Amino acid sequence: MSEPKTLFITGATGLVGSHAVEEALKRGMRVKALVRASSDTTWLDAQGVEKVSGDLEDAEALRRGVEGADWVFNCAAKVGDWGSLEEFRRLNVDALRLLLDAASDAKVGRFVHVSSLGVYEGRDHFGTDEATPPAAEALDGYTRSKVEAEALALRYVKERALPLSVVRPGFIYGERDRTVLPKLVHSLRTGRFAYFGSGDQALNCIYVKNLVAAIFLAAEVPGAVGEVFNVTDGARVSKKQFIGRVAELAGLKPPRRKIPLWLAWTLAILMERRAKRKKSPTPPLVNKARYKFLGLNLDYSIAKARKILGYEPPFTTEQGLVAAMADFKAAKRPEPVAFASR
Repeated sequence: MSEPKTLFITGATGLVGSHAVEEALKRGMRVKALVRASSDTTWLDAQGVEKVSGDLEDAEALRRGVEGADWVFNCAAKVGDWGSLEEFRRLNVDALRLLLDAASDAKVGRFVHVSSLGVYEGRDHFGTDEATPPAAEALDGYTRSKVEAEALALRYVKERALPLSVVRPGFIYGERDRTVLPKLVHSLRTGRFAYFGSGDQALNCIYVKNLVAAIFLAAEVPGAVGEVFNVTDGARVSKKQFIGRVAELAGLKPPRRKIPLWLAWTLAILMERRAKRKKSPTPPLVNKARYKFLGLNLDYSIAKARKILGYEPPFTTEQGLVAAMADFKAAKRPEPVAFASR
């Protein structure tokens, strides 16, 4: 009988990472997690996860983490729709290089890098697949850094023979979400939410357990090495359907307010310009990243993941939303003050 695999994971206290940890433990794997001194590790401690103290910029901690690891899952990233490219690049690209170096030197068996469907050009998408290259110029610092991170990761496959795969999820939701759904519910409850355009545009959503299923497949399937995979819930869901269902599950009326697309785009440009001039630490109510999330049709093909990985989303969006909202209501976390898209 073979020894259980060892997984080293970054971002283990976050939404995606915690669910990846949960799945690894179900499989009997040994799990090592990179954790910052300031992180709340209550959940990880309850699971008996081995903690490696340090952060993404701590090369020594990363080397301790990858030591003896069969697999590495990079689920950590600086996420947001506001901030300088330099901030995002430091944690999403420069720190990733440290992890890639450590993994390469340790000769890990597989490395899965979690990227984002945001790497594609900021336009309407109708079945866009991986043959379409990432955008050379992104609408915001976060997505630009994710484009650069992907390019860096894939270079390690060619130049250092690192057995690495990239998965590109869209809008992630699920249990233990401390940011996206809480902010959305707050925006709905306070009446501040408005669709950009009709709301009938596709939303590239993925339930976190579906994403984790894809991550594990990317680590297991030999043909996944050196490849990039779009992953979603696999069925078209409009922004109106998704957000309306969130409202319903929260016991609220579905939103009806709509801002014409031309006006939303104009506001995004003007409000961003003003916020940057004032060096605002918080994003304006309307910005280009939020326009991309709410205003554009975001429909991506997952045919490649289905063909190479054998990926079939285990859960429907309805199942995922019911579980996520039940967890949200049970947690009774204080609601944040604004809604921000990923």
